[in-house]
Amino acid sequence: MKTLPSKTEILEWIEQNPTLTAKRDIAKAFGIKGAARIDLKRMMKELEVEGHLEKRKKSYQDPDRLPPVSVLLVTGTDKDGDLFAKPMEWQGSGKEPAVLLIPRASDPALGEGDRILARLTLVKGEGHEYEGRLIRRIGTNPIRVMGIFRKTGEGGRIQPIDKGADREWTVASDATHGAKDGELVEAEQAGPKGRMGLPRARIIERLGDPSAPRAVSLIAIHQHGIPDQFPDDVIAEADAAKPIGLKDREDLRDLPLITIDPSDARDHDDACYAHADDDPKNAGGHVIWVAIADVAAYVTPGSALDREARKRGNSTYFPDRVVPMLPDRLSGDLCSLHEGVPRPSIAVRMVLNANGQKLSHSFHRVSMKSPASLHYQEVQDAIDGAPNDRTGPLLEPVLKPLYAAYAALTEARKLRQPLDLNLPERRIELGDDGKVSSVNFKDRLDAHRLIEEFMVLANVAAAETLLAKKTPLLFRVHEEPSPEKLESLRETAQAAGFTLAKGQVLQTSHLNRLLNDAAGTDDAELINISTLRSMTQAYYAPAHIGHFGLALRSYAHFTSPIRRYADLIVHRALITAHGWGKDGLQAEEIEALEHTGAHISDTERRSMMAERDTTDRYLAAFLSERVGNEFTGRISGIARFGAFVKLDETGADGLLPMRSLGREYFHHDAEAQTLTGSDTGMTISLGQHVIVRLAEAVPVTGGIALELLEIEGQKIPQGGRNPAGRSPRRKGSNAKRKKDKIKRKVTRTRQ
Repeated sequence: MKTLPSKTEILEWIEQNPTLTAKRDIAKAFGIKGAARIDLKRMMKELEVEGHLEKRKKSYQDPDRLPPVSVLLVTGTDKDGDLFAKPMEWQGSGKEPAVLLIPRASDPALGEGDRILARLTLVKGEGHEYEGRLIRRIGTNPIRVMGIFRKTGEGGRIQPIDKGADREWTVASDATHGAKDGELVEAEQAGPKGRMGLPRARIIERLGDPSAPRAVSLIAIHQHGIPDQFPDDVIAEADAAKPIGLKDREDLRDLPLITIDPSDARDHDDACYAHADDDPKNAGGHVIWVAIADVAAYVTPGSALDREARKRGNSTYFPDRVVPMLPDRLSGDLCSLHEGVPRPSIAVRMVLNANGQKLSHSFHRVSMKSPASLHYQEVQDAIDGAPNDRTGPLLEPVLKPLYAAYAALTEARKLRQPLDLNLPERRIELGDDGKVSSVNFKDRLDAHRLIEEFMVLANVAAAETLLAKKTPLLFRVHEEPSPEKLESLRETAQAAGFTLAKGQVLQTSHLNRLLNDAAGTDDAELINISTLRSMTQAYYAPAHIGHFGLALRSYAHFTSPIRRYADLIVHRALITAHGWGKDGLQAEEIEALEHTGAHISDTERRSMMAERDTTDRYLAAFLSERVGNEFTGRISGIARFGAFVKLDETGADGLLPMRSLGREYFHHDAEAQTLTGSDTGMTISLGQHVIVRLAEAVPVTGGIALELLEIEGQKIPQGGRNPAGRSPRRKGSNAKRKKDKIKRKVTRTRQ
């Protein structure tokens, strides 16, 4: 056409063709060519400034978007040499979107017809809808190795850091990726064996100094033996998986089940929706839907995927990476409840009364489509009166009913009295260079608590259903504290001036009363830490013992099958119990439940240790530039070789070695958990306020050494002698005298 369309005509076109909104699509529709494209661009900008185009994007019922991790087909290069791809799975009604691939120097060469797994970013104002970065090429699974690069005249060699590795890898001069001698590198197999029978490698990532922050999590992965390379047959099975349709499933695609996760979440395995119960017999009641990714539909018993998932037991999370239980094709794509794409799930419908008590529940195998993938902060902001473009349309129909149901559950929680510890969790933030940019304590929003309460309720429903249907399963078991640990907690409480009564069956309400008494006092953290240390560790078992900490008789993990094998077992048990298909729990799995429970309890502990070690190393790296600085903290542990201090600013744990306390001899009392100076009588005990100087921080080991400068407001002179020759006094410092009044002797072990 010779003249430009009006703004009204452009808006009508966008309204009628929601997937063809790029400038090139509009230009093609109206026959705009040449220099007239500049005028079209100006009109589009004016519409954006005027707010018309933005308003068209506020509805959560917008057309489907591609998942952030998608399988793509490389379509080739354009006239400018840019490489493009298209999605293999497209649910929209319009033209499939174009994806511009952004290559990295370490990426292999891609060509037309290649199938790849890519991470996508939505872009605006370009001739393409997405930009993608390669995760890996489908159908290839090269062996990877991590080690120290040693430069040679012909390129270099890699000395693997694995203790069990018995050979080096050779690297050609054109495959070093610029690595320097002594650097930690990650490489992949580049071909058959080369000279001297050594495998050849191509460096894909330089991690720099082996003691630097970016190397920390990789070292922990290898030190703790966490499998981080999927076998070829596992990758092949994952790549062969196809989207599961509606067959034999209830259709819940119109139910606005939203996901609420951290802002950096890579997968979404749970979605929820709530509304007021319209049953007149349940006035003020609520109906809650929780839908969980149907991983069992893809990971079938006895398959290569199943064997590998069981071997790993769970995903492991680090500040800079995730070692997943399932390959990306499943964990980040087909099993993830991404916004706007149909996904199979197992959903539970739960009916609550006005006081939050569960009246009934039922399970369903469904197909769902989430209208929105939200994160905690934006949901909380919306409820607090500051909705954004994503949460605004959801506020009345979805978010407020969720919070109304949560308010009812909060009342039920008060009656149940689960253990209510107040121990803020650290969050390590990394910069683009991989170094720690900040260490903060995670916010605890109502949005977090809402999801936690919904998931606990769904887990209870799963356990109750399987018990009623007499179907074997793995319970999440948490036993009450042992008498010895309970007595230890009681003595600590007494030394701090609080009471934990004897002579009654222990309930979480008794512990909560102690925690409430200590709240707001100088001893609050001491009592919280001591209560946590008195707890046994939860584990998985087929025995129906209950969950002490949550104050629940029946509890199983059902809500995270993407990252926990225990949940996959429960899903299969539900499939068997309801007769939904042949992918349920098999006879051989039932026979092995006890062994499986013990194994995945071990893998869970392995991941916890790796995550803890990684956190310690990151904190040591963060503090290594502040050696000589002074910090405030609390005594958090007592040992024969010194005392541990938790620093207030970062939550890092450092050691006050015995040698740093002075020249006098310190008597270690394991029962009272004190160190007492033989000359000065100075007593160091749990919970005391201290000021320390950072003497050493070693990133490689995560070790932090401190020097004691002040305890409970009194300075420590050179040599460790107290000026007045007395112990610093405070409410909790006379632990030894308190202990002497307690007749019963208890053998303690420090956790």
